[in-house]
Amino acid sequence: METPRYCSLVTAPPTPLPPDVAGVRARLILLSRKKWVNGTRLRYYFFNGPSDGSPTAWKGAEAQKNVVRQAFGVWKSQGIGLEFEETNDKNEAEIRIGFLKGDGAWSYVGRDVIDFVTSPNERTMNFGWDISNELDTALHEIGHTLGAPHEHQNPFAGIVWDEEAVYAALAAPPNNWPRETTYHNIIRKLSVSEVEGSTHDPNSVMHYPFGPGLIKEPVEFRNGIEPAGGLSAKDIEFVKKFYPPLTKKDYIELKLAKSEVLNIKAGEQKNFVFKPTISRRYKIETFGTMDTVMVLFERSNGEELYLAGDDDSGTNLNSRIQIRLLKGREYVIRLRLYYAESEGSGSVMVY
Repeated sequence: METPRYCSLVTAPPTPLPPDVAGVRARLILLSRKKWVNGTRLRYYFFNGPSDGSPTAWKGAEAQKNVVRQAFGVWKSQGIGLEFEETNDKNEAEIRIGFLKGDGAWSYVGRDVIDFVTSPNERTMNFGWDISNELDTALHEIGHTLGAPHEHQNPFAGIVWDEEAVYAALAAPPNNWPRETTYHNIIRKLSVSEVEGSTHDPNSVMHYPFGPGLIKEPVEFRNGIEPAGGLSAKDIEFVKKFYPPLTKKDYIELKLAKSEVLNIKAGEQKNFVFKPTISRRYKIETFGTMDTVMVLFERSNGEELYLAGDDDSGTNLNSRIQIRLLKGREYVIRLRLYYAESEGSGSVMVY
């Protein structure tokens, strides 16, 4: 089996937790920290060469763009709560896609695309070869943007590599990787904190295919691993767990100065709406010993405009947003729980 072209995951600077944040609390924070709040509308943009000030080499052929569009549609067709929308304005896009040949296929993971890529002139995803007939490559990179890591680095896979054979295979064409890139994307095991569940999924679209002679153990993988193609059952389970479908029944109306209990488990989310009767400055705040991310949107004509957000994970603080809200407008508050000292112990209030 010829060595395939592989995705080279972007390494974002780590955000360390305080020394006193450890154990279950640290694991749950790290598992969910890069995930989007459910209900987010993610806009994607294709760089267009000189017309938008980007290098000509970043512009992709229409056939390749169509494959990426199709891949977004496949993820969305699983009935998830996230929305995907193509935009012609790079300043409005969270996901900005280039097709620089020879630069490999890569993406930032989850919310890293907004936490570490601050300029609208920078790519958050790239396809470095012709993917006109490679839907799985596009599915894979979008999976990273949704917060999924490489499945073959799952610490529960039990894979024992023939490391020198792996380094030699990846140093050769078509990848031409230095040892540090191979280590980061293949040899390195993810921490238990970074993976959901405890089983290995060799059919995941997030799994590389491997030829024979690279894996020593388990025995069944000595002749290689060839994922089935497309989203696996576990890929779909993953995306539905963090981004379940949303209906009107999933929204709770917040009343001024009335506390709403957050009776949810780690990784889950609650969604609230608030309609001010007076234009003034408000506080939206969580209460209780817990770690959360809270994001505020203004809803208008079915669209949600991001206004503010706060992530209190790993601190002794609570999520809080202070902002002026206008009478008659509708606001949406999305709150994902990382960790709570005891289930159902936290609450949220607007006052």
